[in-house]
This record gives sequence, C-alpha cells and structure tokens, in this order.
Amino acid sequence: MRVVQDYISQYAPRWAGPGSEGVRGLSGSCPGCSPLELRVQRTRSSCRDDRPLPPAPGAQPFPNPTQPCPVPAADPDVTMNPAVFLSLPDLRCSLLLLVTWVFTPVTTEITSLDTENIDDILNNADVALVNFYADWCRFSQMLHPIFEEASNVIKEEYPNENQVVFARVDCDQHSDIAQRYRISKYPTLKLFRNGMMMKREYRGQRSVKALADYIRQQKSDPVQELHDLAEITTLDRSKRNIIGYFEQKDSENYRVFERVANILHDDCAFLSAFGAVSKPERYSGDNIIYKPPGHSAPDMVYLGSMTNFDGTYNWIQDKCVPLVREITFENGEELTEEGLPFLILFHMKEDTESLEIFQNEVARQLISEKGTINFLHADCDKFRHPLLHIQKTPADCPVIAIDSFRHMYVFGDFRDVLIPGKLKQFVFDLHSGKLHREFHHGPDPTDIAPGQQVQDVASSPPESSFQKLAPSEYRYRSAGHKIRIKSLETVTSVYNILAYNEVIH
Repeated sequence: MRVVQDYISQYAPRWAGPGSEGVRGLSGSCPGCSPLELRVQRTRSSCRDDRPLPPAPGAQPFPNPTQPCPVPAADPDVTMNPAVFLSLPDLRCSLLLLVTWVFTPVTTEITSLDTENIDDILNNADVALVNFYADWCRFSQMLHPIFEEASNVIKEEYPNENQVVFARVDCDQHSDIAQRYRISKYPTLKLFRNGMMMKREYRGQRSVKALADYIRQQKSDPVQELHDLAEITTLDRSKRNIIGYFEQKDSENYRVFERVANILHDDCAFLSAFGAVSKPERYSGDNIIYKPPGHSAPDMVYLGSMTNFDGTYNWIQDKCVPLVREITFENGEELTEEGLPFLILFHMKEDTESLEIFQNEVARQLISEKGTINFLHADCDKFRHPLLHIQKTPADCPVIAIDSFRHMYVFGDFRDVLIPGKLKQFVFDLHSGKLHREFHHGPDPTDIAPGQQVQDVASSPPESSFQKLAPSEYRYRSAGHKIRIKSLETVTSVYNILAYNEVIH
C-alpha cells in the first residue's frame, strides 16, 4: 500500500492525498453526481491525463490509462465457478479507485436552517454553532469558506451527526428567525446546546483553527472529578464553585448535573465526586453544594429534585450569575446587546464597602425588577468617560446612575440608597418615563409644593454613554485584516479595537 501511495502522490497529486482539490473541483462538471460518482470521475479524469503514467516501483508496467482496463479472455474449455477473478492490471485499477476513496478529503454540507427544521435540528444537537448571515454583507461572504472548512475539520473528529452541527441562517430570507434570536449584526455566531441558546455568542478570531478550537473546548468535559475530598481545600475561592456528590456517575442525577454544567461552565467552576470518595458528603443521598466566593460565606445546599433539569438549572444559575454583575471592556458589548437599561454603581476598585451596600439594597428592593434592568458595577478609573457624561469624576465615586441607552440619569447622594424604597422608586421613575420628563421639563406637578409656581424648565440630559458600546459600522475583526478605528477619544474606541462585525443598517 505504501508503494502505491508513494506512486500516486508523485504522479497524480491532483487527486491523491490530503490537501488536494478533492471532489469539489469536479462538482461543476458533473451536476447531480453522488460523492462516489465524483470520486470515480476524479480518478478517470486524472487517469486520462496526457502524460503517460510510469509503473510503480517494483511493479509491472500499467496498461495505457487512456484505454479501458483489459478483461481476461474466457476459455471455452474451462468451467468457471461463480466467482470473479481479476487480472493483475485490473487489480491495480481497483486499487487506485480504493486509494482515491480513502485519500479524498471528507467534505460536509452546512445545514441551512428555516422555520420548518430549526427546532428539530437544534434540539437534537449536543452542540450547534449557527452562523446568522446576510448575503449582501461582505464579512458574511468572507466567513463562509472559513466556516465550511472548520466544519470539515470538526466532522472528522466528531463524526456522529448529532454530536456537533454547523448550521446557518439567511437572515434576509428568514427575518423571523433573526428577530427570535435578536440578531443585530452580521455575521453573528451563536452556540446552542440541545436547543438552548447560550448567552455568550462567539466573539473570537474568525479562522478555521480558532473555530475548531472553540468547538473542541465546548465538547470538553465541563466537570472536574475529585479523587480526594482534601482537594476541596485547594479550590480557588475567588470563583463560584458548584460541587456534586453522587453515588454513581452513570445516573440520571449526574446527567442532569453535567447538562447544567455544560451551559453554565463559563460562570461557575463545576466539580464532582463519586462512590467511596463522595460517601462522607452523601449522608442524605446525592446532593449539590454551592460554595460562594470567599471563605466567610456559608455553603448552600440544593433541596430540589436532582432529576428535574429546570429546577436544578434555575437554582445553579441563580448562584453562578450574580444579581449585580461587573461591566468591563470585555463584556460591555455583550451586556449592551441584552437590550436592558443599566443601573450602575461606579466605585473605586478597592471600595468593596460601597459595592456590598449596593448589592444588598438591589437584592432587598429590586429583586422583582430582575429581567427589566441590568444591575451592574463599574471601576471608576476604567470608566472615566461615562462619568464625565454625567459631570462626575472618580473623586465623586461612589455614584449610582441609570443609562437608558437614550440618556443617563444620576441618583441622588449615594447614602440615600439606604432609605427604604428610594432606589426602587428611582427605577420605577425610569419605567414610567418620569425621569425623562423631569430632565426635559422640570419636576412633575405632583412633586411641587402647594403654592409653588410651575415652570417648564427645559434641560438637556446627558446622552447615553454605554449605547456607544453597541455594535458599530466601524467595528469588525477578521483574520488577516486590519482593524479600522473611528476615534480614539471616546469609550467606543476600545470597542472599535475589540469589534467583530458589521451592523444591520
């Protein structure tokens, strides 16, 4: 076989071995042909080259490749058994066909999603990477061959069709799907697990290697197994740790735990112990423990059904995704794309007391508002520009403000946050439109003391600063291309550098 392979690699490089043109080079000449027919056609096309093929080392000369392979003449005096014998030249031709089949690169079709098949395909895929694109977008056009090649690489490593799916959605043809997944720029790459869309879209480099590595990372085991409970003492307590104690790994309890870990592994560290190792912690059966950051906070135990995915997921998500999140230059665009206004505490990094007060008051007064507004905290030094928009400096921190993506509104004195209901009313005034009215027209009549004259005082509230972190037409990153920067004088310049995509106009 090695002799034949060397022979083919030397004299027929166009169709033998990895790195060749493969079957796709012939697809235009044989519309409707099956992959096998195209491979055979590739062999015939190569064999019909004008250059005569020399014999392989140590072998008899091949027949003229422009002529059909000879068939041995039948002897009328010999009774043939119902078996087929091939002459040596025939065997060589057959061997060439076999080698062609083995060495032709495997190609896969990118699954096109529409309203009819999207739920079925995504729900049955362990991991699906979906490219939301538009044909008119040149960045979408640039991504297509990279996306297809990455799919080919991964398909060889995960051949089962439901292990990994590479799919695409033409957002012009299926605008309803684009709206369903809140696609605001092209191309957008989103990850799905068993039909559930992950919050974080892919924002890495647009190259075959980067996409393949990303999928390999998603397919890696998200749960670290403990072999000794003493390992718990060495955990990184700056992280949120979720530990599951199970009698058996092959159990429904663990399968649900592993499924949740696949979804939330970016937000928490997941660990597990089994059998004799976990026995001291299973005095009441299998259980899940949450260890919050730091060494002072007590552990929390999940008391719901461990076979109930929704209950387990909701409990762990509540522990892994904090109510008050930090906004950084790395996640700013992602938070902006969630489309919710920001309630932000600007504080100095070392000022943990103000942060703790803010977290406690948000939990006490605004837990019912979760889902209508994002609760965030930001480093005053890093976010000087938004502070300047509201005429503040780091020396004024801590400062609380709302960014509605139209304007920024400043809360009163920070200590007023301790007044019961004060922070809650600030958020209610945003939703009712009162903050916007009062900034433009002065206090509402209901807020004016009896006898006080009503004046229509025009004002100009500061424009939204974090809205500028949303996708911009000047922002993209593509492998091999320079980054275009619109300005270096605003916060948006940072995102111009970190950007990936073109915006829908």
